[in-house]
Amino acid sequence: MEKRNATVAVIGAGDYIGAEIAKKFAAEGFTVFAGRRNGEKLEPLVKDVEAAGGTIFGRSLDARKEDEVVAFLNDADKHAPLEVTIFNVGANVNFPILETTDRVFRKVWEMACWAGFVSGRESARLMLPHGKGNIFFTGATASLRGGSGFAAFASAKFGLRAVAQAMARELGPKNIHVAHLIIDSGVDTAWVRERREKLWGKEALDNPDLLMPPASVAASYWQLYQQPRSAWTFELEIRPFGEKW
Repeated sequence: MEKRNATVAVIGAGDYIGAEIAKKFAAEGFTVFAGRRNGEKLEPLVKDVEAAGGTIFGRSLDARKEDEVVAFLNDADKHAPLEVTIFNVGANVNFPILETTDRVFRKVWEMACWAGFVSGRESARLMLPHGKGNIFFTGATASLRGGSGFAAFASAKFGLRAVAQAMARELGPKNIHVAHLIIDSGVDTAWVRERREKLWGKEALDNPDLLMPPASVAASYWQLYQQPRSAWTFELEIRPFGEKW
């Protein structure tokens, strides 16, 4: 593994997508700064990356707290130039509209939209002096369509997409690649499997081609990172070949 003098910050380094992103970039020689709430849950990821010869720092991080995000990104940049930030906070909840409380709506917006804005802004603050950088945001089907029961989540994801678009237009000419990845599929996680089985029965899990492996999401982010600036993608939609759309 060829080590790079660069860091990648993964904000929302959960057990599935975030962990696979961290593993992929570590395998490509990046030093990884992985942040999530309850940072002790990062211990298995840290062990996996280090066992494979990678370098990773796991931190407790609440992306809704501006001072924590600033400190997290500054620490990454002090270790080695911050070259990539991936905002991967979930906040996917489903409530009928009459059961969507003010607290739920505000909290989901704060997690999925406002926290993305802060993470992007602070990453740009560090990347601009380097003259380059990459800021990638995880989106969902809800970024484009407000489904039944997803008023809070979709509004936040719509907002995050708008933040990403505005940032891309402003920062692209300054050599910072901003991209928005729409995952138009259920991702193969324990939560998604449980929800599908509850909604549609065990047979809903029979077709593996309808659930996207988290490693495939990580591979898509790596592809975005590798793009030449003469052909940058802003928005990439990914879905399994068996997904109807």
